[in-house]
Amino acid sequence: MNRGLLLRFENLVQLHGTCRQLCALPSREVYGAQWKPMQLSVHPVGSLLLHPQLWPKHRLTSAALSQSRYLATKEGTKKRKKIPLARGEVEIRQKMTVEELARAMGKDIDHVYEALLYTDINLDSVEPDSVLREDHIKMIVQKSGMKYKSAKLKEEKERKNTDAVKRPPADPAVLTPRPPVVTILGHVDHGKTTLLDSLRKTQVASMEAGGITQHIGAFIVHMPSGEKITFLDTPGHAAFSAMRARGTNVTDIVILVVAAEDGVMQQTIESIQHAKNAGVPLILAINKCDKPEADPERVKKELLVHDVVCEEFGGDVQAVNISALKGENLMVLAEATVALAEMLELKADATGLVEGTIIESRKDKGKGPLTTAIIQRGTLRKGCVLVAGKTWAKVRFLFDENGKAVDAASPGIPVEIMGWKESPSAGDEILEVESEQRAQEVIAWRTYVEQQEKMKKDLEVIEAKQKEQRLEYEKKQQKLAHLTWRQRKAVLYKANKHLMFSRPKERTEMDENTLSLIVKGDVDGSVEAILNILDSYDCEDECKLDIVYFGMGDISENDINLAEAFNGVIFGFSVKVNESIKKLADKKGIKIKLHNIIYKLIEDLKDELNSRMPPTVVETTIGEASVLDTFSVTVGKNKIPVAGCRVHKGLLDRKMKFKLIRNRDVIWKGYLSSLKHHKDDVQVIKTGMDCGLSLDKNLEFSIGDEIICYEEKEVQQTTSWDPGF
Repeated sequence: MNRGLLLRFENLVQLHGTCRQLCALPSREVYGAQWKPMQLSVHPVGSLLLHPQLWPKHRLTSAALSQSRYLATKEGTKKRKKIPLARGEVEIRQKMTVEELARAMGKDIDHVYEALLYTDINLDSVEPDSVLREDHIKMIVQKSGMKYKSAKLKEEKERKNTDAVKRPPADPAVLTPRPPVVTILGHVDHGKTTLLDSLRKTQVASMEAGGITQHIGAFIVHMPSGEKITFLDTPGHAAFSAMRARGTNVTDIVILVVAAEDGVMQQTIESIQHAKNAGVPLILAINKCDKPEADPERVKKELLVHDVVCEEFGGDVQAVNISALKGENLMVLAEATVALAEMLELKADATGLVEGTIIESRKDKGKGPLTTAIIQRGTLRKGCVLVAGKTWAKVRFLFDENGKAVDAASPGIPVEIMGWKESPSAGDEILEVESEQRAQEVIAWRTYVEQQEKMKKDLEVIEAKQKEQRLEYEKKQQKLAHLTWRQRKAVLYKANKHLMFSRPKERTEMDENTLSLIVKGDVDGSVEAILNILDSYDCEDECKLDIVYFGMGDISENDINLAEAFNGVIFGFSVKVNESIKKLADKKGIKIKLHNIIYKLIEDLKDELNSRMPPTVVETTIGEASVLDTFSVTVGKNKIPVAGCRVHKGLLDRKMKFKLIRNRDVIWKGYLSSLKHHKDDVQVIKTGMDCGLSLDKNLEFSIGDEIICYEEKEVQQTTSWDPGF
């Protein structure tokens, strides 16, 4: 007999004996069994049997039973996971993902993808966590031969508002006098910075680029009588109107500076409007009165039109004639400010939690984020925990306007704060909280609120985009309705073939007239002002403007990498670039444009926009001729129409382009095939000369036709964007 058959028979006998032993064991002896893999001596290598140790029979039975229970449990689990829904009901809800819908239907994800082929959704952009529209969900369920029912919506638990708020108004008994906060407003170059310079005896004006203040500063002026006045120096340039508006929000008094020789200008009117909107009283400072052409009375009369009535005309606005450069009448202006502050009875609560407003924020390499703030309530000290916007700080150091460390800052006093986790925005409200944990709760709430608002806006945009895509898809489907499925596939393939085989770089170059910007500024207010100007850009049809990134601080390697990725240009305002960054930019071909004056930055930006715009072709007329007669000549077997013309303006140059005009309509453009004068081929026909000419296309001439000789030149287009100055 075959040896292999004998070995198999032996194995079967041993297996039969083992089974009989299992059956003979009582079922109540349930315990763990030990199974040993054993190699039979007569069996070839590779054949193993699980041979039980026969003496602990109760353990053997236990193992078999426990294994049986495990398999049964596992099988039951599998059955519970699979939902046998042939034509059952599927619970659906809004904003289900692909994965959630597949699980609810008891199908795999590929089944959902297959059903999505019947929709207008691009499957390349669909992921398992992609959210489906409700109408798509219903269609998928129906295509799968099932019914749907809407699930009961679980009411989302309303999140508790953990934001920080201002304290209730203080008891008048605890209020103490505070210095007035004064803002100097006016038109560009009317002398605002020079006035502050004279008041505080520093040389800020000589340090400012172009003589124009570039960002807000806060300073204290000590009067000889002992009073203090806090001044905010807001920029006078039109580009910084938003910063001026923010300055008046924390201001008690506005000093309106008007040049005596210029009178009321555009930014003067704007400054008056800001003061009125904030409900802040005005003091008129008529500057440059030392000049021969100065006319203070004309200034006062011009302001009457804008409801600024001086005291001598029966109003309540004090007017002071000054010369900021020579220091004339500056003490009179300061005394008028102190007198008005006394009338306003400016007081504040110096106890309790701190409240204030950020005037400016910037980044310092050694100190990190720094903010200049005006304290409006409470007393700020080291160790206080503050929140502003979506960031917080534990105050590490406080500095005055001269950079000296101070221990505390009371209401009305400007102070520079060190210890912020991130840079807040200028104009943000400062509130003190009890602890770091409380600050984190406030920031978490504000971040949550912002995310909810963003999600709401994004959803609106997505829905509008989906509606647009659905309409476009339906139009395409209507055009292809008469075709079979294979024919539709062929048509779509031909339409998208050029995109499928184009390289990614070529795809990005399809829209060349796009200028990508990286904007860096020294302080938050400067960046904000530049962005406000860029918001007025309304020439997207000429050249698209794309702001890739903006922020504070010097130009970094990250900025270079961003500019390289987006083929962009870096614009820096009052920032620096070290040598290593310059070399990296040169190596990668990245433009870095640095400026200290705002209007020069905008002019440079306009030049960059112009360079991105496609050139336009301009036609310049060189000569004009009239057709006086027509005839034809035979060349070989062909008859060629010839026009007998006379040049009545300029000249005809055979090298140039020509066009044939009939009844004011251009019916042909191209080059001449021949130009003759008295049967001689010539290159140029001048004014008053007769000639015969034929075109490079056999067109019949008519008497009275006009022949125009012209030259085409490419001219660089210029943007029509007007930033307002």
